[in-house]
Amino acid sequence: MTTERKPTNCHFCGYLCGLIATVEDGRVIDLEPDPTRYPYDPQILAGCRRWRMNLDMLDDPARVNYPLRRVGERGANAWERVSWDEALDDIAARLAQLAEQHGPGTLASMIGGPHASFWPLHRFMTLFGSPNNMGIGQICWNPRIWMDVITFGWTVEADITSETGCVFIWGTNPAESDNSMFWRSLMAIGRSDVPLVVIDPRFTRTARIADLWLAPRPGTDCALALGLINVIIAEDRYDRAFVDEWCHGFDELAAHVEAYTPECVAEICGVPADDIVKAARLFAGPHPSALVSGRGIDQVGRSVAPTHRAICCLRAITGNVDRPGSCVLAEGSDFVPEVDLELTLDHMDELAARCLNTDYTPLQCYAGYEHVARLTERLGRKLPARYLTSAHPDLVLHAMETGEPYPVRALIVEATNPLLTYADTHRVFNALMGLDLIVVLDYYLTPTASIADYVLPSAAAVERPTFQAHGGVANIAYGGPKAVSPYYERKTDYDIFRELGMRLGQEEAWPEETFEDAIAATLAPSGMDWETYCMLGLCYQPPAHNKHLIPDAQGRSQGFATTTGKIELASETLDALGGPRLPEPGEPRRLCSPEFIAAREAEGWVHMPLLTGARKQPYNASMYLNNEAFRTKSPYPVVEMSEATAAGLGLKKGDCVVIASDNGEARFVLDTIRMRDGLINADYGWWHPEWTPGAPLFGGMWESNINCLTSCSIDQGEPMIGTWSYNAIDCMIRKDDAVLSWQEGFTPEPEKE
Repeated sequence: MTTERKPTNCHFCGYLCGLIATVEDGRVIDLEPDPTRYPYDPQILAGCRRWRMNLDMLDDPARVNYPLRRVGERGANAWERVSWDEALDDIAARLAQLAEQHGPGTLASMIGGPHASFWPLHRFMTLFGSPNNMGIGQICWNPRIWMDVITFGWTVEADITSETGCVFIWGTNPAESDNSMFWRSLMAIGRSDVPLVVIDPRFTRTARIADLWLAPRPGTDCALALGLINVIIAEDRYDRAFVDEWCHGFDELAAHVEAYTPECVAEICGVPADDIVKAARLFAGPHPSALVSGRGIDQVGRSVAPTHRAICCLRAITGNVDRPGSCVLAEGSDFVPEVDLELTLDHMDELAARCLNTDYTPLQCYAGYEHVARLTERLGRKLPARYLTSAHPDLVLHAMETGEPYPVRALIVEATNPLLTYADTHRVFNALMGLDLIVVLDYYLTPTASIADYVLPSAAAVERPTFQAHGGVANIAYGGPKAVSPYYERKTDYDIFRELGMRLGQEEAWPEETFEDAIAATLAPSGMDWETYCMLGLCYQPPAHNKHLIPDAQGRSQGFATTTGKIELASETLDALGGPRLPEPGEPRRLCSPEFIAAREAEGWVHMPLLTGARKQPYNASMYLNNEAFRTKSPYPVVEMSEATAAGLGLKKGDCVVIASDNGEARFVLDTIRMRDGLINADYGWWHPEWTPGAPLFGGMWESNINCLTSCSIDQGEPMIGTWSYNAIDCMIRKDDAVLSWQEGFTPEPEKE
C-alpha cells in the first residue's frame, strides 16, 4: 500500500481553496486545508461547511461513472452503458448531420458553475459555428461588469484595506455565499470602528454585524442610489477636484438627481429619509469608501443596468475609483485571456451573423461587444466573451419551439440543471423534450440529465486540475493540480470537448493533449510554469492604483478606456447604442396578470412581492442536494417572511404555503425571520435526488421549484442586456393544507410501468 499527501483544490464554490489529499493506492482517504497554498489560511476553511464534502462526493454511489445512452422514450430514465468512443462518435455524427440540415446555429449550450472550466465548451461551440451559448451571465455578474466597463473603461473590485473608511455591502450576503478571505475581512470590519452599511430587504447574517441596515422595497435600489447621490451633491460632499478633472457629464447627473430627494426616495424605497442621509454622509466621508454589490441587484430585471450605473456614479463623484481603500481597476491578465482561449475573436463575423440577440439587446451581442472591446483594448485589456455575448434563453427557446429564425435542435448542458435553475420550468421542459439531441455533462442523474440522449460523467474536484481566472477580467488565477486520476471512466470537460472537436474537424484548435498541458500553455506568457502554479495555488500580481494617471506615449495621463477618456457619468457608449445616458429606474417585472390576481384573491390568496435565490449554507445555488450531510443541515425548501407579515396572513412558522403566478405553482415550508414586512423570500433549486429523476415524478421538481413561477421573456427584460427577473417580482400566496413531500407521512406515487 502506497500513501501520499498531494496538493489539490476544493471546487464547491468559485474560490477553489487549497487542500491536501491523503491518497492510498490511487484513492483519496482524507482531505484537510493546505496552509501553504491559496488562500494560505486554514481558518478561512474552518467556518466553511462545504469543503469536507469533496470526499463524500468522490465515490458517491449516486455518481455517474460511465457514459450512458438513452434507451426508450425521452425522460423514461432508462439507460445503457456505452464506451466513450461509441458515445462521442455517435454525438459527433448526429451534430454534423443536424448542422448540415439546419446550419451550425442548430446547436445550443447551457452552462452554470462553478464546477466547470467554461472555456473548453465555448471553444468547441465557437469552432462549431454557434453563438447560442446560454449561461448565468445575464442574471449574475455580467450586468455589473458591463456597467463598470461602460462607465470606467474596465471593471472595478472593492479594495478593503487599512485605509478604508466605510464599507457598503449591497444586495449580497457574504456570510452565506462567500466564506472566504472576504467574509473574514468583513467580520474584522464589523469589529472595528469602520462603518459597515448593509443594503438588503432581509436582515441577513451580514446585516447582523452592520452599523446601518437599509431595507429597500425590492427593485427600488436604483432610486436609493440616486438619492444618495442627491444628498452628496446637495451637501457639496462630492470630490470636486476629481469630478472636474476626470468625470464626464456631472452637470447632467446633478440635474437628473435633483428630483431624488431623501423624502422622495423614502416614499419610493420605504427607507427612512434620515437613514438615506446618514448613509450618503458615511460613503462621502473623509476616508476612502468601498462598495460590494451582488446578485440581489443582478436579478432585478429592467432596473439592473441603471442600478449598477448609479452605483458607478456614486463611486465616481466621491473619488472612490482606483484609489487605495476604495476600489481598484483590475489589470489585464499576464496569462492568455479567456477570450483568446475561446477563439471568439477569430470567428466574430460568422458568430455575429447567427446571433439571436442582435435585434433585441444592443449591448449583449457581438456588435455591442465589439463596440466596447475597441475601447478597452486601447489600454491593453481584453473583455471575456463567454458571458458578455451569451444568448438570451427566451430567444433560444423560441427557436427550439418554432424553428424561427432558424431551428435549434441540439443542446449541450454542462454544470447546470436547467429544469431547476432556468426561468419558466414548464416552458424549458417542453422545449427540451422536443429536441433531436441532448447531451449532459454532470456528476449525477439530475431531472435535466433524465431527459438527455447521452449523459457523460464529469470529473470533479480533486480528480481534475483547476484554473479559475476570475471571469477573465483580472490578472489573477487560482487553483492547482488534481490529487488523483478521475475515478472509473470520468473525464474532464476539456478532454470531452477536445475529443468531440477532433471528431468534427477541429484538430488544429486543440494542440494540447491534456488539460494540464492546456493550463501550462495558458500560464506561459506570465512566466509561471505549471509546477510553480501548483506549488503556490495562485498566479497574481498586485494591481497598481490611479492607473488613469500613468503617462501615455505623449506624456499625457492615459485616462480611462471610454469614449471621452474620462469616467462617463453620462454614458456616450450607451447613447451610441440607443440606451439611456443616465440611470433611470425601470419598472418591476409582473408575473401575475390582473385577471389572475382577481381570480385568486376571490379564493383567499394574497398578492405580494417576491425574492428568490438567496444563498444558504451549506448549499451553493442549486448544487449538492445529493449530499446527505448537506440535506441534514438544511432539509427542506423554505419561504421566509417577517413575523408581522405571517401574522397578517394568518400563518405561523412551520405552515405549508403555496405561491403562484400565471406560469405555475410551488410549495414550501414557512419560516419567519427578521426582514422587511410585506415581502416573501423563496428558496430555489429544490428537488429530491433520492427519487427517480425521470418520468413521472422527475425527482419531485414540480413541487417546490420556484422557477415554475418565473419567466425570462425578453419583452420585460432589461433592454440593453436582456436581464430577466428573479427578484422584485410578484406572486400570489396562501396556506396549503396538503402534506408536502418534505414532511413525515408523505409517500411518493408509484413509478409507472
